[in-house]
Amino acid sequence: MFENYRVFKTDFAGRPLVIETGKIAQLANGACLVRYGETVVNVAVTATAEPREGIDFFPLSVDFEEKMYAVGRIPGSFLRREGRPSEKAILVSRVIDRPIRPLFPKDMRNDVSVVCTVMSVDPDCSPEIAAMVGTSIALSISDIPWNGPISGVSVGLINGEFIINPNAEQRKISQMAVTVASTDSRIAMIEAGANEVDDETMFNGIMAGHEANQQIIAFIKGIREEIGKAKFAYTSADPDAAMLEAIKNFACEDLKVALDTDDKKVRDDRLGPIYQKVHEHFAQIYPDAEALIDECMYRAQKSIVRRWLLDEQKRVDGRGMDEIRPLAAEVALLPRAHGSGLFTRGQTQVLTVATLGSIGDEQLLDGIDGEVEKRYMHHYNFPSFSVGETRPSRGPGRREIGHGALAERALVPVIPSIDEFPYAIRLVSEVVSSNGSTSQGSVCGSTLALMDAGVPITAPVAGISCGLITEGDRFMTMVDIQGLEDFFGDMDFKVAGTHRGITAIQMDLKIDGLTPAIIKEALFKTHRARDYILDEVMLKVIDRPRAELSPYAPKMLSTVIDVEKIRDVIGSGGKVVQKICLDCNVKIDIEDDGRVFISGLDLDNCRRALAIVESIVKDPQVGDIYTGRVSRIMDFGAFIEFAPGKEGLCHISQLDTKRTEKVTDAVKVGDEIIVKITEIDDKGRVNLSRKAALLDKNS
Repeated sequence: MFENYRVFKTDFAGRPLVIETGKIAQLANGACLVRYGETVVNVAVTATAEPREGIDFFPLSVDFEEKMYAVGRIPGSFLRREGRPSEKAILVSRVIDRPIRPLFPKDMRNDVSVVCTVMSVDPDCSPEIAAMVGTSIALSISDIPWNGPISGVSVGLINGEFIINPNAEQRKISQMAVTVASTDSRIAMIEAGANEVDDETMFNGIMAGHEANQQIIAFIKGIREEIGKAKFAYTSADPDAAMLEAIKNFACEDLKVALDTDDKKVRDDRLGPIYQKVHEHFAQIYPDAEALIDECMYRAQKSIVRRWLLDEQKRVDGRGMDEIRPLAAEVALLPRAHGSGLFTRGQTQVLTVATLGSIGDEQLLDGIDGEVEKRYMHHYNFPSFSVGETRPSRGPGRREIGHGALAERALVPVIPSIDEFPYAIRLVSEVVSSNGSTSQGSVCGSTLALMDAGVPITAPVAGISCGLITEGDRFMTMVDIQGLEDFFGDMDFKVAGTHRGITAIQMDLKIDGLTPAIIKEALFKTHRARDYILDEVMLKVIDRPRAELSPYAPKMLSTVIDVEKIRDVIGSGGKVVQKICLDCNVKIDIEDDGRVFISGLDLDNCRRALAIVESIVKDPQVGDIYTGRVSRIMDFGAFIEFAPGKEGLCHISQLDTKRTEKVTDAVKVGDEIIVKITEIDDKGRVNLSRKAALLDKNS
């Protein structure tokens, strides 16, 4: 039945990698089932037979689909089925997209779809890496034109040693998590998070990943040689050479004048009439070719910008190759926010706002990694007005989610522990103006907002991007690329970190890969640039976290109780803890390990609630003094609830310092009085004395 069924096996970082083809998804252009340990991912790639008309880009979609059955769980949603992709799934899709996209023909406009379905998860064998390798195999053996293969690995760092594809326990203690994708000669993609790792160690880790990839690339080439299909012919979207040359000659001088400015709005205003002039001139010569005329104009501008950079060392805004645009920073812009910071680099502006919440405000992520509590969250918004465009807001797209995650990753290593700072933290970066590298602007704005909020970060973090122009063996890097240099350039190499080391990297490429020399230069230049941003701009505005929180931030107290006492604090059906919250106007979060977090706007209320919790969990001792409530009155005395669920008797003779004829002469039900424990009998019954407590107080 499955006459084309084939199995290919190899070892991948000490674990078996098994590839099955010809059995599942036989109608796709290319497909494979990847078994890495007990992780199983099915990858299918398809392409349309004809190009999509009226577009000027290559329509590639990559989807990493998490199935809850992969970890033996039923989805917790109302419909009990998977919904929209999780943030992690979107980020993995982007990581797979970035190294494969540059290897497709640049003039192809056929839709291509990559679907990676996670069917089984072994925590020690990353489904993300399995999906990337499977994508490379499926594309390589398919008939879709693609200049692969690639391979990807994860690189960890433990005790100074690099670990390829670390297992679950190793990932918990690793000092870095770096995903490296490679072709057989170059590094195609880097995505990194690290605990302030120095440049040299990061470079060596990247190269270790590149070396490890070569074994899998050779393995994929062997599969392709054995079962690979011939690539189909496609209709090229390239304009006619004569048409391109004619438009270049006609518009070149006007374009040079239009592009030669540091103001994006001025440039756009200048380009509008030139486009109109070109279309009017060539409309009759090339009828029904509006899209091709625009493509020629794009290539003409790209040629001008690249020639300026490579031949004249000239940037469109007149800066030097390593010169950063004018910088500015400001904090405390928003009086009611818990913290805020505005970071400006040229025409890129990011306003980040910090909000502090109780531990109960943590985000609970329910996915194939299990339930994960996320105490620090970073969200990034990119409204259309930031680039001078008009379109309705429809929530964050994949780009916004990716940029938010990058900024979050950059700051995670400096966020204080929950024991040091028992708050949930949310940052929101609002891009209010964009002309390149807003993700790194949000890193800088976030550091400012955190320090303004009084979050005791261990070190300030800054971010900067490095661009690249290549031609054959020639290359040129430039620091702080603006939008045009990103658009027409070959690389956006984003690096964030502290003075001490790197905390995050994201590398986007439009070429097939980087050499070690380019990576080294990019790491060196970005380190020098972020030091300058920190010392000359950010730390001159605020050099350390504020000593006090905003008056509008919740106050937080914490304690640790015996786990056996948790049920006493919560009470039957939550009645005890709910009453404390209501009476003291606070919020209480109790962790399974016995940690208790109490938050509220009034510190005295928090202290009162903490005292009540401690009174519940503390075993009563003779001599302890409490403030209790009269719960019942008898002829011989009053019963006092001195702690929730704990009651004792105060005899009539002990109700006051003077003689008391009737109990009701001294107290009534509901009164709050101070009492002292005078006796605990062998049955646990507690005798109390108001008289002794008053005498102690007055002595």
